[in-house]
Amino acid sequence: MHRVRAMTADDTARCGTICYEAFREVAVRHHFPPDFSRPEDAIELVASLHANNKFFSVLAESDGCILGSNFLDERSTIFSVGPITVAPRSRDHRVGHALLTAVLARSEHLRAPGVRLVQAGYNTRSMSLYTKLGFRVRAPLAVVQVRPLARSADGFDVRMATEADLARCDEFCTEVHGHHRTGELREAIANGSARVVIRRGRITGYTTGIGFAWALRRDEQRRCQSAHRQCGLLHLDWISRAARQRRAIALVSRTTTPNRLPAQLDVTGLV
Repeated sequence: MHRVRAMTADDTARCGTICYEAFREVAVRHHFPPDFSRPEDAIELVASLHANNKFFSVLAESDGCILGSNFLDERSTIFSVGPITVAPRSRDHRVGHALLTAVLARSEHLRAPGVRLVQAGYNTRSMSLYTKLGFRVRAPLAVVQVRPLARSADGFDVRMATEADLARCDEFCTEVHGHHRTGELREAIANGSARVVIRRGRITGYTTGIGFAWALRRDEQRRCQSAHRQCGLLHLDWISRAARQRRAIALVSRTTTPNRLPAQLDVTGLV
Protein backbone atom coordinates (compact mmCIF):
# COMPACT_ATOMS: atom_id res chain seq x y z
CA MET A 1 0.00 0.00 0.00
CA HIS A 2 1.38 3.42 -0.90
CA ARG A 3 0.53 6.96 0.13
CA VAL A 4 1.08 10.38 -1.43
CA ARG A 5 2.63 13.18 0.62
CA ALA A 6 4.36 16.53 0.15
CA MET A 7 7.98 16.38 -0.95
CA THR A 8 10.71 17.76 1.33
CA ALA A 9 14.21 18.97 0.49
CA ASP A 10 15.62 15.72 1.89
CA ASP A 11 13.61 13.77 -0.71
CA THR A 12 14.89 15.56 -3.81
CA ALA A 13 18.02 13.44 -4.35
CA ARG A 14 16.09 10.17 -4.36
CA CYS A 15 13.22 11.65 -6.41
CA GLY A 16 15.73 13.02 -8.91
CA THR A 17 17.44 9.65 -9.23
CA ILE A 18 14.08 7.97 -9.89
CA CYS A 19 13.28 10.69 -12.44
CA TYR A 20 16.51 9.91 -14.30
CA GLU A 21 15.99 6.15 -14.16
CA ALA A 22 12.35 6.32 -15.27
CA PHE A 23 12.97 8.57 -18.28
CA ARG A 24 16.06 6.63 -19.30
CA GLU A 25 14.43 3.20 -19.09
CA VAL A 26 11.49 4.18 -21.29
CA ALA A 27 13.59 6.09 -23.83
CA VAL A 28 16.22 3.38 -24.25
CA ARG A 29 13.56 0.68 -24.55
CA HIS A 30 12.06 2.58 -27.48
CA HIS A 31 15.44 3.48 -29.01
CA PHE A 32 15.26 7.20 -28.22
CA PRO A 33 17.98 9.25 -26.52
CA PRO A 34 17.35 9.76 -22.77
CA ASP A 35 15.99 13.13 -21.65
CA PHE A 36 18.79 13.45 -19.07
CA SER A 37 22.43 12.68 -19.78
CA ARG A 38 23.32 12.17 -16.09
CA PRO A 39 21.48 11.46 -12.81
CA GLU A 40 22.82 14.77 -11.50
CA ASP A 41 20.89 16.69 -14.14
CA ALA A 42 17.58 15.15 -13.06
CA ILE A 43 18.41 15.67 -9.38
CA GLU A 44 19.19 19.33 -10.07
CA LEU A 45 15.89 19.77 -11.92
CA VAL A 46 13.85 18.14 -9.14
CA ALA A 47 15.61 20.21 -6.47
CA SER A 48 15.01 23.45 -8.39
CA LEU A 49 11.33 22.72 -8.93
CA HIS A 50 10.82 21.81 -5.28
CA ALA A 51 12.58 25.01 -4.18
CA ASN A 52 10.24 27.13 -6.33
CA ASN A 53 7.18 28.10 -4.26
CA LYS A 54 5.09 28.31 -7.44
CA PHE A 55 5.42 24.54 -7.87
CA PHE A 56 3.42 21.98 -5.89
CA SER A 57 5.58 18.88 -5.39
CA VAL A 58 4.43 15.48 -4.15
CA LEU A 59 5.80 11.97 -3.91
CA ALA A 60 4.45 8.46 -3.41
CA GLU A 61 6.01 6.13 -0.87
CA SER A 62 5.47 2.71 0.70
CA ASP A 63 7.01 1.63 3.99
CA GLY A 64 9.33 4.63 3.86
CA CYS A 65 10.54 3.84 0.32
CA ILE A 66 9.98 6.54 -2.32
CA LEU A 67 8.26 5.16 -5.41
CA GLY A 68 7.90 8.27 -7.60
CA SER A 69 7.11 11.98 -7.71
CA ASN A 70 5.10 14.63 -9.53
CA PHE A 71 4.96 18.43 -9.84
CA LEU A 72 2.31 21.03 -10.60
CA ASP A 73 3.43 24.33 -12.10
CA GLU A 74 1.08 27.01 -10.76
CA ARG A 75 2.84 30.08 -12.16
CA SER A 76 0.24 31.04 -14.75
CA THR A 77 -3.43 30.73 -15.69
CA ILE A 78 -3.05 27.25 -17.16
CA PHE A 79 -1.29 24.92 -14.73
CA SER A 80 1.27 22.39 -15.94
CA VAL A 81 1.91 18.82 -14.72
CA GLY A 82 5.29 17.15 -14.58
CA PRO A 83 7.72 15.71 -14.66
CA ILE A 84 5.76 12.77 -13.27
CA THR A 85 7.94 9.69 -12.81
CA VAL A 86 7.63 6.29 -11.16
CA ALA A 87 10.50 3.94 -10.33
CA PRO A 88 10.63 1.18 -12.98
CA ARG A 89 10.20 -1.56 -10.38
CA SER A 90 7.07 0.14 -8.98
CA ARG A 91 5.10 0.45 -12.21
CA ASP A 92 1.70 -1.21 -12.66
CA HIS A 93 0.79 -0.60 -9.02
CA ARG A 94 -1.30 2.57 -9.56
CA VAL A 95 1.50 4.81 -8.29
CA GLY A 96 1.27 7.09 -11.33
CA HIS A 97 -2.49 7.24 -10.97
CA ALA A 98 -2.16 8.37 -7.34
CA LEU A 99 0.44 11.01 -8.21
CA LEU A 100 -1.60 12.42 -11.08
CA THR A 101 -4.84 12.39 -9.12
CA ALA A 102 -3.17 14.37 -6.33
CA VAL A 103 -2.16 17.28 -8.57
CA LEU A 104 -5.46 17.28 -10.45
CA ALA A 105 -7.32 17.50 -7.15
CA ARG A 106 -5.19 20.49 -6.19
CA SER A 107 -5.84 22.11 -9.58
CA GLU A 108 -9.56 21.75 -9.04
CA HIS A 109 -9.27 23.09 -5.50
CA LEU A 110 -7.44 26.17 -6.79
CA ARG A 111 -10.00 26.52 -9.62
CA ALA A 112 -7.43 26.36 -12.40
CA PRO A 113 -9.22 26.67 -15.76
CA GLY A 114 -6.81 24.20 -17.37
CA VAL A 115 -3.79 21.95 -16.87
CA ARG A 116 -1.26 20.73 -19.44
CA LEU A 117 1.77 18.45 -19.69
CA VAL A 118 4.19 16.98 -22.22
CA GLN A 119 4.12 13.24 -22.81
CA ALA A 120 6.32 11.07 -25.02
CA GLY A 121 3.93 9.34 -27.41
CA TYR A 122 5.96 6.13 -27.44
CA ASN A 123 5.28 5.70 -23.72
CA THR A 124 1.96 3.91 -24.15
CA ARG A 125 1.92 2.88 -20.49
CA SER A 126 1.47 6.44 -19.26
CA MET A 127 -0.67 7.41 -22.25
CA SER A 128 -3.26 4.85 -21.20
CA LEU A 129 -3.41 6.46 -17.75
CA TYR A 130 -4.13 9.88 -19.22
CA THR A 131 -6.83 8.61 -21.55
CA LYS A 132 -8.52 6.84 -18.64
CA LEU A 133 -8.73 10.21 -16.92
CA GLY A 134 -10.40 11.77 -19.96
CA PHE A 135 -7.52 13.34 -21.89
CA ARG A 136 -7.87 14.00 -25.61
CA VAL A 137 -5.32 14.70 -28.36
CA ARG A 138 -5.42 18.33 -29.47
CA ALA A 139 -2.58 19.27 -31.89
CA PRO A 140 0.83 18.10 -33.15
CA LEU A 141 4.17 19.49 -31.93
CA ALA A 142 7.75 18.58 -32.83
CA VAL A 143 11.17 18.45 -31.22
CA VAL A 144 13.78 19.56 -33.76
CA GLN A 145 17.52 19.80 -33.12
CA VAL A 146 19.46 22.10 -35.46
CA ARG A 147 22.49 24.35 -35.46
CA PRO A 148 21.75 28.12 -35.39
CA LEU A 149 21.90 29.60 -38.89
CA ALA A 150 23.55 32.82 -37.68
CA ARG A 151 21.20 34.88 -39.85
CA SER A 152 18.95 37.84 -39.19
CA ALA A 153 15.68 38.85 -40.83
CA ASP A 154 15.27 42.35 -42.21
CA GLY A 155 12.64 44.32 -40.32
CA PHE A 156 12.74 42.13 -37.21
CA ASP A 157 14.72 42.91 -34.07
CA VAL A 158 15.07 40.23 -31.38
CA ARG A 159 16.21 41.36 -27.93
CA MET A 160 16.09 40.25 -24.32
CA ALA A 161 12.71 40.77 -22.70
CA THR A 162 12.36 43.10 -19.71
CA GLU A 163 9.74 43.67 -17.01
CA ALA A 164 8.48 46.59 -19.08
CA ASP A 165 7.44 44.10 -21.79
CA LEU A 166 5.19 42.02 -19.52
CA ALA A 167 1.94 43.87 -20.17
CA ARG A 168 2.31 43.76 -23.96
CA CYS A 169 3.36 40.11 -23.91
CA ASP A 170 0.36 39.23 -21.72
CA GLU A 171 -1.90 41.11 -24.11
CA PHE A 172 -0.34 39.38 -27.10
CA CYS A 173 -0.56 35.91 -25.53
CA THR A 174 -4.18 36.40 -24.48
CA GLU A 175 -5.12 37.73 -27.90
CA VAL A 176 -3.61 34.74 -29.68
CA HIS A 177 -4.21 31.92 -27.18
CA GLY A 178 -6.99 33.02 -24.85
CA HIS A 179 -4.89 33.19 -21.67
CA HIS A 180 -1.63 34.66 -20.36
CA ARG A 181 1.48 33.00 -18.94
CA THR A 182 2.73 35.85 -16.80
CA GLY A 183 4.39 33.73 -14.12
CA GLU A 184 6.53 31.77 -16.53
CA LEU A 185 7.47 34.87 -18.51
CA ARG A 186 8.43 36.82 -15.39
CA GLU A 187 10.79 34.03 -14.27
CA ALA A 188 12.23 33.71 -17.77
CA ILE A 189 12.95 37.46 -17.79
CA ALA A 190 14.68 37.14 -14.43
CA ASN A 191 16.92 34.27 -15.57
CA GLY A 192 17.71 35.91 -18.91
CA SER A 193 16.15 33.36 -21.28
CA ALA A 194 13.10 35.41 -22.43
CA ARG A 195 13.21 37.20 -25.78
CA VAL A 196 10.84 39.47 -27.68
CA VAL A 197 10.70 40.23 -31.38
CA ILE A 198 10.06 43.79 -32.50
CA ARG A 199 8.53 44.66 -35.86
CA ARG A 200 7.64 48.20 -36.92
CA GLY A 201 8.21 49.45 -33.41
CA ARG A 202 5.96 47.00 -31.52
CA ILE A 203 6.27 43.58 -29.95
CA THR A 204 4.84 40.92 -32.25
CA GLY A 205 6.01 37.79 -30.44
CA TYR A 206 7.93 36.44 -27.47
CA THR A 207 9.47 33.27 -26.07
CA THR A 208 10.34 32.20 -22.54
CA GLY A 209 13.16 30.07 -23.95
CA ILE A 210 14.23 27.96 -26.90
CA GLY A 211 15.36 24.38 -26.45
CA PHE A 212 14.35 21.19 -24.67
CA ALA A 213 15.78 22.47 -21.39
CA TRP A 214 15.42 19.27 -19.34
CA ALA A 215 17.93 17.52 -21.56
CA LEU A 216 20.40 20.41 -21.70
CA ARG A 217 23.21 20.88 -19.21
CA ARG A 218 24.01 24.39 -18.00
CA ASP A 219 26.75 25.05 -20.55
CA GLU A 220 24.47 23.85 -23.36
CA GLN A 221 21.60 26.02 -22.08
CA ARG A 222 23.86 29.08 -22.19
CA ARG A 223 24.89 28.30 -25.78
CA CYS A 224 21.25 27.86 -26.76
CA GLN A 225 20.26 31.14 -25.11
CA SER A 226 23.15 33.01 -26.72
CA ALA A 227 21.92 31.80 -30.12
CA HIS A 228 18.45 33.33 -29.76
CA ARG A 229 19.41 36.50 -31.58
CA GLN A 230 20.68 34.40 -34.45
CA CYS A 231 17.96 31.77 -34.83
CA GLY A 232 14.85 33.92 -34.28
CA LEU A 233 11.79 33.41 -32.10
CA LEU A 234 9.54 30.54 -31.13
CA HIS A 235 6.33 30.92 -29.14
CA LEU A 236 6.02 27.76 -27.08
CA ASP A 237 2.52 28.31 -25.70
CA TRP A 238 1.03 25.32 -27.51
CA ILE A 239 -1.82 24.44 -25.16
CA SER A 240 -3.81 27.64 -25.10
CA ARG A 241 -7.18 26.30 -26.18
CA ALA A 242 -7.64 24.57 -22.83
CA ALA A 243 -8.20 27.99 -21.28
CA ARG A 244 -11.50 28.24 -23.13
CA GLN A 245 -12.89 25.08 -21.57
CA ARG A 246 -14.33 24.87 -18.08
CA ARG A 247 -12.14 22.71 -15.82
CA ALA A 248 -10.20 21.46 -18.82
CA ILE A 249 -7.07 19.39 -18.47
CA ALA A 250 -4.55 19.39 -21.27
CA LEU A 251 -1.69 17.19 -22.36
CA VAL A 252 0.93 17.46 -25.06
CA SER A 253 2.06 14.09 -26.36
CA ARG A 254 5.03 13.26 -28.56
CA THR A 255 4.73 10.54 -31.17
CA THR A 256 7.02 9.31 -33.95
CA THR A 257 6.67 9.89 -37.68
CA PRO A 258 8.08 7.45 -40.30
CA ASN A 259 11.29 9.48 -40.68
CA ARG A 260 11.85 9.21 -36.90
CA LEU A 261 11.30 12.91 -36.27
CA PRO A 262 9.65 13.16 -32.82
CA ALA A 263 6.33 14.88 -33.47
CA GLN A 264 4.04 15.85 -30.61
CA LEU A 265 0.31 15.79 -30.05
CA ASP A 266 -1.48 18.39 -27.97
CA VAL A 267 -3.99 16.58 -25.81
CA THR A 268 -6.79 17.95 -23.66
CA GLY A 269 -9.68 16.44 -21.76
CA LEU A 270 -12.48 17.16 -19.32
CA VAL A 271 -12.75 15.78 -15.77
